[in-house]
Amino acid sequence: MVTIPTIVSLLIAYLLGSIPAAVWIGKAFYGVDVREYGSGNAGATNTFRVLGKKAGIPVLLIDALKGYFAVSLVYIFAEEPISEAAFVNYQLALGVSAVIGHIFPVFAGFRGGKGIATLLGLMLAVHYQGALLALSIFILVFSITRFVSLGSMVAALSFPFIIVLVFSATVPSLIVFSMFVAILVLITHQKNIERLVRKEESKVNFSLKNLIRQVGEDD
Repeated sequence: MVTIPTIVSLLIAYLLGSIPAAVWIGKAFYGVDVREYGSGNAGATNTFRVLGKKAGIPVLLIDALKGYFAVSLVYIFAEEPISEAAFVNYQLALGVSAVIGHIFPVFAGFRGGKGIATLLGLMLAVHYQGALLALSIFILVFSITRFVSLGSMVAALSFPFIIVLVFSATVPSLIVFSMFVAILVLITHQKNIERLVRKEESKVNFSLKNLIRQVGEDD
């Protein structure tokens, strides 16, 4: 049964996801709407591409935290007693609401990003071990190819296998969610797939090592 607290929590999660960090930071500090440049997405990758690391890093962190904090609403709104499966279901519902908010943000004319960073925050909150392993795969692929899109897709496709084969998950909704992650990332990266096939996809011109070094120098 869907209760009023549940509806309120899902709405809050959606509003959290709708915070358009890329758009607000771009306009406030650079006078630029990142959606008018690069890939046209209001996400961390396009922010790195258009505005650089000083804008991209905060956007990446904020977008990931949106998903994490949205899932954490479960500790405020979940009613006791609650089973493990119901708890996970609630977490996933909150996280998905935040991802939907990021993709279709009410605060930015429903023109958002692809939701990858927010999805990562969701994954970390629900199953951090699997998320960290998938993140490691992303870093490996990205380090080799310099394609953020390819790294995202490979990591997402690996997530169901990580959840089922590595961590032997038994909660049905978690298994279905891991498959949803893979499908969602593939759907939102159709244009990237086409550009990769045509060898027209843009590489991100920094390495993880250099990024960490540069951040340290900025501090």
